[in-house]
Amino acid sequence: MGSPKVWYASYGSNLCAARLACYLAGGRPEGGRRTYPGARDATPPAASVALTLPGSIYFAGRSTTWGGGMAFYDHDRPGPTPARAYLVTAEQFADVAVQEMDRDPHADSVVERALLDPLALNHDDASHLCGGGLYSKLLRVGALDGAPVLTFTAPHGIDDVPHVPPTAPYRAMITAGLIESHGWSSDRISEYLDERSAADSRCPDRIVR
Repeated sequence: MGSPKVWYASYGSNLCAARLACYLAGGRPEGGRRTYPGARDATPPAASVALTLPGSIYFAGRSTTWGGGMAFYDHDRPGPTPARAYLVTAEQFADVAVQEMDRDPHADSVVERALLDPLALNHDDASHLCGGGLYSKLLRVGALDGAPVLTFTAPHGIDDVPHVPPTAPYRAMITAGLIESHGWSSDRISEYLDERSAADSRCPDRIVR
C-alpha cells in the first residue's frame, strides 16, 4: 500500500511551484544560497488549489537560504493568510518538512512517524511537535476532498520572537507564488508583505499593523 495523500498548505516561498520543486526533485531556488537534496519521491504534486487560512504569518529568524527573516504561521492570530495547498503523499510532505528543518529526508523519519500516528493529527486544529527547531510544529488546518490539509511552522508564536524582515529574493519568491496561486496584483502583494514584515523598533517582538 502506498503512502496516503495529504494536502500541504504552503504560505511562504513554497507558494511558488518552482520553489517547492527544489524540495521534491532537488535543486537550488532562484536567488537562494542552498541546494536541496530533494525527496525520496520526486513526483510532482497531483494537484494544487488556492486556500485562505485563518491565522497570520510573520517573519523571524535568519534564513540560511535567503539571508533574512523566514515566514512562520501563527494559527491562533487574526488573519487571513493566503495559502496554496499541494496534493502530495504523506512521505513527500514529511520530506519537505524535514528539509525545512535542515535535516536529511533520506535518513530522518520523525515527521513521517507523526503523520502515520492516528492520534497525532486526527482532527482540525490539532498540532504535533516533532522535536525542536525550525518548522517542527505540524498543524492540521482542515480537510479537502477527504484528505487532511496540513502545514508546519515554528514552535514559537508571533509574540515570542523578534521579527526580522525578509530579503528581496525571498519576497520575490513569495510574490511569484501569490501571483500563480491567487492572481494578486504586485501592488496588493507588496502591501500584504509590507504589513506582515514591518516591525516596531521600540518593541521588536510585535508586528505593526
